[in-house]
Order: sequence, then structure tokens, then C-alpha cells
Amino acid sequence: MKASVFVGCSLDGFIARPDGALDWLMGTPEPGSTPPEHGYDAFMAGIDTVLMGRKTFDTVLAMGIWPYAGKRVVVLSTTLAALPESVAGKAELQRGPVQALAAQLAADGCQGLYVDGGATIQAFLRAGLIDEITISRLPVLIGAGITLFGALPHDVKLEHLRTKIYEGGMVQSAYRILRPT
Repeated sequence: MKASVFVGCSLDGFIARPDGALDWLMGTPEPGSTPPEHGYDAFMAGIDTVLMGRKTFDTVLAMGIWPYAGKRVVVLSTTLAALPESVAGKAELQRGPVQALAAQLAADGCQGLYVDGGATIQAFLRAGLIDEITISRLPVLIGAGITLFGALPHDVKLEHLRTKIYEGGMVQSAYRILRPT
């Protein structure tokens, strides 16, 4: 199983405002325009399972559309008793340590896992379960918010795979996690 992160962040390293708002990330599209595609569709084509934390799940629900049709969606939460009826058959709730969850997903046949949400990404990084990270840095400073990376028990060495600069100044870089030998 390949576990990947595909995330946007501000130039000062935040993935959301302190209240979880993503307004700075989404921008304000012109009426009738289609938002530019920045590799997300190609990334999602290689994903069969989406794993997100509760806060990210709440953000997705607030969007009013379900963006993961055809994908297995797992919500990792210790605080939710159950998922809302509106996502019955679309998502499942899991608890427990991330190592056990990753092992279960692999045993279930997961090939491409998209790990999403700050705390979930950080937990998977601490456990050594992330294989690849794609970070899209937007040319905006928001000053405060939820950080992409938290404390780690050791350095995580990366191999740079590619960087692309998009119109408007977004810089997207992909890295492979190097495992200790």
C-alpha cells in the first residue's frame, strides 16, 4: 500500500486558519469560471481509499457536495460516536492506533491511500507510514493557523521528486519519504 499526502498550505506553513477555515486556499473564482486543476485529478486517479480526520471530515461535509465518489472513505475519529446519515454507504468510521488501521487497510486490499487532515497526516508521519508528500504552497501569508507538520520523534529525510510552478505563483513540490536502512 502506498500512503500519500496531497495538501495545500500558505507560504508561512499553515493548512487552515485557526478556526479551520480554508477561504485563503480556495480563493474567489470569477463567476462562471472553472477553478484551475493543479494535479489533484491525476493524484486521485491513483487513489482507492481516502483517510481523513474528523475536522477534515467536518470541512468536507460543510462543502455540501461529496467529492469522493467511487472511493472508499475512512474517517479516523475518537470523538464521533457515528457518522451522519447523509454519508451512509459513502464513508466509514474507524478508531484506534494508526499502525493498526494502516495494516487493516492494506489487508483489505488498499493500494493507494490518500491521508488528509493535519492531525492525521502528523500521526501517520510520526508512525513512519507516509510514502509520498505533495505540497502546494500558495503565495499568501495568513499569519496563524493549523500547521502542516507537528513534532516528530526523529528527522524525516525526503527525496525531491519534482517541482512545478503554476500561473498565479503556486509552487507544488513532491517528495518521497526515505526510509532508514
